[in-house]
Amino acid sequence: MSTSFDDTAPGRQRSPFAPAQHDGAAPQGGRAARRRAALFDMDRTLLRKETASLYVKYQRQIGEATTRDLLRTLFWVGQYTLGVLDAAKVAERALVSLQGLPETVLAARCDDWFRLHVEPHIADGGREAVRRHQAAGDLCAIVTGASRYASHPLARRLGIDHLVSSVLEIDEHGRFTGRAEQPLCFGEGKVARAQALADAQGFRLEEATFYTDSISDLPLLELVAVPVAVNPDPRLRRVAERRGYRIERW
Repeated sequence: MSTSFDDTAPGRQRSPFAPAQHDGAAPQGGRAARRRAALFDMDRTLLRKETASLYVKYQRQIGEATTRDLLRTLFWVGQYTLGVLDAAKVAERALVSLQGLPETVLAARCDDWFRLHVEPHIADGGREAVRRHQAAGDLCAIVTGASRYASHPLARRLGIDHLVSSVLEIDEHGRFTGRAEQPLCFGEGKVARAQALADAQGFRLEEATFYTDSISDLPLLELVAVPVAVNPDPRLRRVAERRGYRIERW
C-alpha cells in the first residue's frame, strides 16, 4: 500500500493532512473561465534555505543524527546546487532510516521542526508573490522534491491550498516502507506530477508561472508561460540570462 500527499494524483484519496482545495474559477458569460496557476518551488525559493540540512540539524538536537549524517547531507546539498545530484540514489539511501516509522510520528516531528527551524527562513519576497497571485485569483501550489511532511507546514502557513511533492510509501499499518513512489518530484518527475495537478484542477501548465532556484527544474521552466529564476544556482542563472527568464532575489 502507498499513500500520497500529492493532493492531485489521479485516483488517490485526499490525505487527512491535506489543506483544503478551492477548485475552479467563477463563470464569466455563462462559461467557466480557465484559471491560471502559480507554482512555487520550496527550498531556496519560498524559503531562503534548503530544508534537508535544517532537518538533520533538528535530528541532531533530538539525538537522532550525528555530525557524519549532517556532513553527508551537506554533500548532497552541494551536488543539488551544482545540478549533479542523483536524486533516486539519494532518496533510496535517505529513506532507509524511515522504515518502520509511523506516518503520524513523522508528521508531528515535521510540525515541530518547521516551527523551530524553518519558519524564520520564509522569504519575504515569497510571501509577497503568493499574496499577489492569490489576490489575482490564481491557483497557488507548492511543487517540491521534498516530502509532503516537510512541505505541508509551509503550505499551511502561507495559505497555499495545493501541494505536489515526492510521495513516501506507507504499508497497511501506517508505517513507512523505506521506499518512495515513482516518479520522484524531481526533474521530469516534477513535470509529471505538476501535470497531474493541472489535469485535476483545470489549468494549463503552458499558461502557468513557475518560481524556482534550481537547474534541476529546467524541464518545468521550459514548459510554463512565465519561468522565474529565484535566487538561481549558477547554472540556472546562466540559462536564465541567456534565455531572458525573469530573475528575482528573495
